[in-house]
Amino acid sequence: MSPETQPIRTRLNPALATFVLLLALNLLNFIDRYILPGAQPLIQREFHATDQQMGALTTALFVAYMLIAPLTGWLGDRFRRKPLIVGGAVLWSLATLATAWVHDYWTLYMRHALVGVGEATFTIFAPAVIADFYPERDRNRILSIFYVAIPVGAALGYLAGGTMGSRWGWREPFFLCAIPGLLVAVLYAVLGREPERGASDHIRPTLNRTTVLGLFTNPAFLTATFGLATLTFAMGGISAWVPTFLHRFNGLSVANASLTVSAITVVDGIAGTIVGGWVAQLWLRTNHRALYLVSFWSVALTLPFGLLLCFGPKATTVPALLLAEFFLFLNTGPLNAAIVNSVNAPVRATAISVNLFCIHFFGDTFSPQIIGAISDRSNLGIGLGATMIFLVISAVILMVGARFAPVLDEASESAS
Repeated sequence: MSPETQPIRTRLNPALATFVLLLALNLLNFIDRYILPGAQPLIQREFHATDQQMGALTTALFVAYMLIAPLTGWLGDRFRRKPLIVGGAVLWSLATLATAWVHDYWTLYMRHALVGVGEATFTIFAPAVIADFYPERDRNRILSIFYVAIPVGAALGYLAGGTMGSRWGWREPFFLCAIPGLLVAVLYAVLGREPERGASDHIRPTLNRTTVLGLFTNPAFLTATFGLATLTFAMGGISAWVPTFLHRFNGLSVANASLTVSAITVVDGIAGTIVGGWVAQLWLRTNHRALYLVSFWSVALTLPFGLLLCFGPKATTVPALLLAEFFLFLNTGPLNAAIVNSVNAPVRATAISVNLFCIHFFGDTFSPQIIGAISDRSNLGIGLGATMIFLVISAVILMVGARFAPVLDEASESAS
């Protein structure tokens, strides 16, 4: 049979096809997540909600996410992940589609919580599936590409929420993700592959790398997890409120504030994620601690520009946001690769679910609501500025974590 007549399923590279479809789901997920902050002033105006109530919408999503995450992690280490990913994508897409019938605050609150249930499937399983296709030294490179979906999705979400919402109403932007999400779920069901668990692992298995209880005595996993959790507290709060901050304190319209944040996020996100992944990949050749060290410098370099953003004069707000986001995105691929590499295949999905539970429980589940509460009692600049404390804590944890970074290719080196 000639290549031209072969079925398309046999001609596609299984790793590449699976990766592209997971990347598409991740992109749609983050577009959907950031439509809300992009359209936030419009929603707040319609429902006459306080800042604290608007922050509570993000809290609802992540509480549902956290409650379902341990179960999905357990399932992912014991059953085929492909049908779980498809089911989660369908649930999330249908919940997003249901936005058309939202006409009061509490219905929106419940809708947002239901979206979190769907997200807690493919966001947990995707890195575990990718890790089974690629060895430890390549995971930083491939995950840096995979997580470019975060800034691109965030930028498109801000843009859709602000510009489309201002023109046609805040409900319409959510339809950008619902139908494509269902389509990608169908394509993944047909073309996606289930790799052999642990096929690409080379680090020697130990109890704290291969058992659930061992996760809680694994310093490489714990420092990466809590370094990311404290970082996520700041990132989640800032991303939820920065368009509103520009609208209130810089006098930009809702559409222009969302457009500004979208442009900065997409440029910084792509550039920062790629540069951070590239620097870490080069540094890994000479230092197995590179994933943690790049993440430390990413957070440390963000701090001065974050302070300038929150407390500086109006003229420096946008340039400070531009520089703060660039440095913040440097850690995206390296830190997620450090988490994946800190464990072996038997508990990888569980480890990712524990990580996601921690980064949301200690991170962005409550930070938008806390910032909203501080804003109601003072102003939004002070609310955002409070997140800088968590960036300092994150930098300290990541510096300590570098001491526990696993030596890559350990098994092959021992055999030789």
